[in-house]
Parts: sequence; structure tokens; C-alpha cells
Amino acid sequence: MAPPLLQLQDIALTFGGTPLLTAANLSVEAGDRLALVGRNGSGKSTLLKIAAGLIEADGGSRFAQPGATIRYLLQEPDLSAFPTTLAYVESGLGPSDDPYRARMLLEDLGLTGEEGTTALSGGEAKRAALAHAIAPEPDILILDEPTNHLDLPAIEWLEKTLKRLTCAIVMISHDRRFLETLSRATIWLDRGTTRRLDKGFAHFEAWRDEVLEQEEKDQHKLDRQIAREEHWLRYGVSARRKRNVRRLGNLQALRKDFREHRKAVGTVSMTVSEAEVSGKRVVEARGISKHYGDRTIVDDLTIRILRGDRLGIVGPNGAGKTTLVQLLTGTLAPDSGTIALGTNLAMATLDQKREDLDPAMPLTEALTRGRGDYVTINGENRHVIGYMKDFLFSPEQKGTPVGVLSGGERGRLLLARALASPANVLVLDEPTNDLDLETLDLLQEMLTDFPGTVILVSHDRDFLDRVCTSVLVSEGDGRWVEYAGGYSDMLNQRGAGIAARVVQKAAKGEATSPAAARPEPQAEPARRKMSFKDKHDLDTLPARMEALQRDIAKLQAILADPALYARDRSAFDKASAAMTKAQGDLSAAEDRWLELEMLKESLEA
Repeated sequence: MAPPLLQLQDIALTFGGTPLLTAANLSVEAGDRLALVGRNGSGKSTLLKIAAGLIEADGGSRFAQPGATIRYLLQEPDLSAFPTTLAYVESGLGPSDDPYRARMLLEDLGLTGEEGTTALSGGEAKRAALAHAIAPEPDILILDEPTNHLDLPAIEWLEKTLKRLTCAIVMISHDRRFLETLSRATIWLDRGTTRRLDKGFAHFEAWRDEVLEQEEKDQHKLDRQIAREEHWLRYGVSARRKRNVRRLGNLQALRKDFREHRKAVGTVSMTVSEAEVSGKRVVEARGISKHYGDRTIVDDLTIRILRGDRLGIVGPNGAGKTTLVQLLTGTLAPDSGTIALGTNLAMATLDQKREDLDPAMPLTEALTRGRGDYVTINGENRHVIGYMKDFLFSPEQKGTPVGVLSGGERGRLLLARALASPANVLVLDEPTNDLDLETLDLLQEMLTDFPGTVILVSHDRDFLDRVCTSVLVSEGDGRWVEYAGGYSDMLNQRGAGIAARVVQKAAKGEATSPAAARPEPQAEPARRKMSFKDKHDLDTLPARMEALQRDIAKLQAILADPALYARDRSAFDKASAAMTKAQGDLSAAEDRWLELEMLKESLEA
């Protein structure tokens, strides 16, 4: 068996007196596809920087095969030392590397190579950094959040490109579909140590839950063993002194193990602050259009969004997704057509740009928006420290300036702020950015259970599949088409994925179109099928509708009493409100069932 290309053993590292890594191991062999997973702040990026030789550990050893080439993709690459993107990518090539690959990869990623590096967007910088890492065809490719800032066409291009590479790949990502597609083994970094599963990420979560369950059982056994030893010391029969001393030493060792055991990090507790029920019609757009100069963002779009809908908006970067959201929420007027917003709407918005966060503001003030020490959730005042704990912030962080928080912490802060605002409509622009997998799970569950309406912009295919009831897709030239179901359902109906937007770049007075701006070859359509959630809803909705009809009949009988209003006003108001809610729920259930029946018939056909 060939020795590993790279090996880390018992890596230890401490930051500010707190151990970050205690006994982390990593072995990379030729052709490996390793997914490195763990909670935000667990030290994943730090471990990869040690693997790449960028920082040194306090303890442990690092071995790399002589002559093995390693390329590392940073989360936030810095290109400022180079005049153009092409110069940056070519700087990573060795003497024997093909210089043509630099320009080819840049064009595949939608860049010409002539872009100045000082004015790049986050997505353009990430694309150039990907080309810089891939172009030399290294022995080991280390990728830290490679899909951040990328749109769906670029993510799918990256997946296909990485599949074709023969080098070993170690990757960190919060994109489930990306990890499931590429990984063959999973490294779990948890509380400073690593565990390895010789299976891809698709098997990781079930295995992780088994490990944590066994750990909890072991801790319980240790607790009971300590209790037995303490009982023996107090009440046991006296024996030889040496035996007593040894047993007392064993008890002290058990107590030390129990005391020093680091429990698994808790989970985020998400509760949305709900407003009063909105009207059934939330948004109705008729023939709306929007233009910026010669460019059409939206062309003759007609769409109706009803209470309870979860609309996903997808398309390449630059297609106008954020502009479309502003049109649908009434913050931007269309050039033509009409937008009608429903009654009793209370919107909470999560902006992907995070521009409303003052870097100098302490964490508690950012959560309360400077309004004291309490946050109101569903009519109840909660102290800000308790609310911080729900989102995995420690009490010691109460005075921490927002500017020093990690990307994941800022993401949780924005979620906490948005969910604290009473709302029956949630408008979420890239809510999954920088969130770890466990937090994404809870966010998905919260959105699924949310009784109001969700308008969601995301490039996370798995998240779209889990949350959305329909997807609005950019077809180019300002055309938008709605498809029932999530992202995979859209692929089934459309027969193709999302193509990159064609971008015209001026060069020496002439308009040119880079190769990568041309539509990507479409991925093979997924197997035609309904999602698990669709099938579950289709099976359970008839019984749900029957139950609602029975409830409505009972409430009608109560309200039929002509003397009820004069006799018991509160009972009348309560029954009236319950009747309105039940009728709304029945209408939504009927619409959803009809939508699923139509989808089922179209797929069977």
C-alpha cells in the first residue's frame, strides 16, 4: 500500500487560552475525495491551513510526500497584488504546467482574464481563485467553501470539473448536494478531535447521530460508576490501606474524566415571531416589466403568491433575482404592469449583503436594535442573553463588536434579528450563506412549519428541494417561469438546469462574449419523480381537509346561535377567529392538493 501524500497526526492548537484542536488527524492518499465537516468555529479552516503548510500547529506532526504539490483555495481570496485575473491565475502555474489552462478555466468561469483585481465582486474573485487552484493540476487540492458566492451554473460546472480531476481533494462546504456528489469519505472534526467515516457525506449524519448517542450512554455509565465508587468509600468494608488508596485514586481519575469531557455543541433554537394571519392573497403581479437601460430584468411577468406558499427564486448571478424580490415586495415600482399586495402583511427581510450591520455595534445591541435588554418573541419579552443562547452565542460575547464575528456567527445574528420581527411573510435572500449543516436543518424545519409565506432566493439546491412549494426560474432576457415543487422537480419538468447569463464585455470598443458566459452544457435531467414531501402531502391532505371541514361545521353550529354575541362576546370573537383560520387552512390545503394532483398527472404522462 502506497504511503499517504499528506498526513497530520495529533495536531494541537490553542487560540487565546482555549484549545481549538487537541488530537486532530488527517491522512490524504492519491485520488481521495474527503469531506471535512463540523460545526462553525470547530477549526475546520484552521486544520486545512495547517495541512497546506500556511500555519504551524502547537503540537503534533505534519508529513507531506517530497515533490507533492498542494493548492489551497481560501474562503476569501486576496487578488490585490496582481493587475488582472489572468496574471493572478498564471502566477500559480509551474514551469511544466500548460499556460493555456489558465485562460481556458477563466473563460469557462465567465471571466476574460482582463478584469482588474481591485474592482471584482465576491463571485468574480472566487471564480478567479478557483481557476488559480485548479490550473496547475496539483496532487492535492484543498477547497475551503468553494461554492460560496457562486451561482448555480458555476456550482454545477465546478462539480463536473472536479469529477474529472485525478488529484486528491479535501473540501469544506455547507452545500449538501455538492458534498454528496463528490465525497467518498468523511472526516468529522468535533471538539478538537477527528473521526473518519469511509463513506461519502450522504451517510454521515446517521453515523454522527449514532456516535453521539453512544457517547451519551458512555457518559451516563461513567456517572453511575463514580456514584458506586463514592458509595464504597463512604460505606464499604475497611480493607488494606494500599487498596483504599488505589481505589481513591481511581475515583479521582474518573471524576477528572467526567469533569473534562467536552459535550457536543448545542443546537440553535429557532422560533419565528409570528404576526396576525395575512389575507389569502399575498402578492399578485400582472404583466410587470422592469428595464435598466437596454437590459431587461423582468419582462411581462404574471404571478400570484398565496398565503402559505414557499416560492424559491433561482437563476445565475446577474439575472436580477434581488430586483425581482424588490418588485414582488413593493419596494421597487415596475416600469409597466401592476403589483397588488395583500392585506395585513407583516414582512421580515434577511439581506444577503448584511449592510445593515454596524461593525462597531455590540452583539446585544444588534439583536435588540438598541432598544434595551429584551427581545419580544410572539408577545413575550425575553432577555437578550437567553435569546443569544438560542443561536449558540455565549454570554461572554454580549459586548463583542459585530465586525469581529465569523461569517457563520454573522449569519446566525441576522437570522436572529429577522426572526424576532413579527412577520407573516419572510423574504430571505441567500439565508444559507455561512451557516453550518445543523443550523441549516433547523432553519429548514422552521420554514416548513411557518404558517405564513416565504419568498426565498438561494443557490442551495438541497435547501430549495426541502423548503419550496414552487420555483421561479430565470429563462433569460427577462423571462421568468414558475415550476411546481423544488429544484429537482423543476429539473424534471424543465429538462435542464440553469444556464449562465450571457454577459457582454466591452473590449477595445467591441462587444465580446466570453466562452464561459455561453450557456453551459446542460446536466442530465434527474429521474422524474415527486419528492418525499410531495408524496407525503398528497397522501395526508385528504384527511386534513376532512378534519378541517368537520371543524368548520362545528364552528358554524356555534355561531348559528343568535344570542351568542350578546351572551358571551369573547366566545363569539374566539369562534369567529377560529372559523376564519380554519377556512383559510382548508383553502390552502385544497390548493396544495390540487397542485400536487396536477403534478402527479403530468409526471405519469
